[in-house]
Amino acid sequence: MFVIIVYDMNVERVAKMCQYLRRYLDWVQNSVFEGELTDSQFKRIKHDIKELMHEDEDSVRFYTFRTKEQVKIETMGILKEDIGCII
Repeated sequence: MFVIIVYDMNVERVAKMCQYLRRYLDWVQNSVFEGELTDSQFKRIKHDIKELMHEDEDSVRFYTFRTKEQVKIETMGILKEDIGCII
């Protein structure tokens, strides 16, 4: 499935959430990740996010689609480049 995850978290947890989600998804904007996941990966991510967040302070939204082809994505301005692999 194709998943978009958007979060708004306390500044104390933003870096941990970003680091965690980069293991599974592409970082496309500040606090926005997208990519293909299996059902089991998606379940694990939701479980782990619940452990990372404070439900009384943070918010996470999940948008799921069967395939990326079902989503029309347009970008205006600069694209966020993944710089995580630079040595």
